[in-house]
Amino acid sequence: MMNIYHEQSKNNFRTGLLMVLFFIVVIALGYVFANAYQNPAILYIAVIFSIGMNFFSYWYSDKIILKMYKAQPVALADNPELYRTVENLAITAGLPMPKVYIIPDMAPNAFATGRNKDHAAVVVTAGLLRMMNQTELEGVIAHELSHIGNKDILISTIVVVLVGFVSLLSHWFLRVSFLGGGRRNNKDGGSNVIFMVIGLVLAILAPIAVTLIQLAISRKREYLADASGALLTRYPEGLASALAKIGSYSGQLQNANNATAHLFISNPFGNRRISMLFSTHPAIEDRIRILRGME
Repeated sequence: MMNIYHEQSKNNFRTGLLMVLFFIVVIALGYVFANAYQNPAILYIAVIFSIGMNFFSYWYSDKIILKMYKAQPVALADNPELYRTVENLAITAGLPMPKVYIIPDMAPNAFATGRNKDHAAVVVTAGLLRMMNQTELEGVIAHELSHIGNKDILISTIVVVLVGFVSLLSHWFLRVSFLGGGRRNNKDGGSNVIFMVIGLVLAILAPIAVTLIQLAISRKREYLADASGALLTRYPEGLASALAKIGSYSGQLQNANNATAHLFISNPFGNRRISMLFSTHPAIEDRIRILRGME
């Protein structure tokens, strides 16, 4: 229990730190690219973009994600069972009622998004609702509400935009470099070459670094949300059984992509064998074993 509260208290700090690090990384990339192409405007653009992207990701990243997956809002009249389940568990958790959405996709999955507990959303797929019984649905919803209560949702949602932006910036530099877009200056040719080499190294390593941060954050928080969700329902078997059913599904979520994979309760690419180094989630078998050990 102490670990849960300890992690909750650290999440606001981690969110701020991530945004500061993103600002620094983009400025560093902008500085190197500006020198490589001998164009100071690149640095100015990088500064403006890093500030703008931090602001944009804080206020709008959740809306982008909901639109990306064609999530449809749900009212009480639309699906009373789902709405009441979220409402009752939110009351138990001491959280404001989040917005509820359904993704029209038969792959069983779910995620939570938003910037804080007062502006949060719980999202489930149609496939999840079709596959789960009531106790399993409660386990999944409790897991997602735990992400909200643990203050995971802001950093997880922001990561989607920031990781994507760094990847696009690096891709642009590599593309322009290999197409011969770098300008050469005889007077300062040596310096230009040095910055070009540094730029290429950063362009290759930056997406890898932010992706590894994304994966490390996701795995740890899935374990924490599992434990918090089990404490909320006081029935770990509900979530364990839900994870077993999700893990048995072989298909993948439509529009699944690497930038948003860490948001979901389970890997949206389906039950495929991939290296744990590049997995956004802990192994489902391990999560089930830990949950069943809590009983």
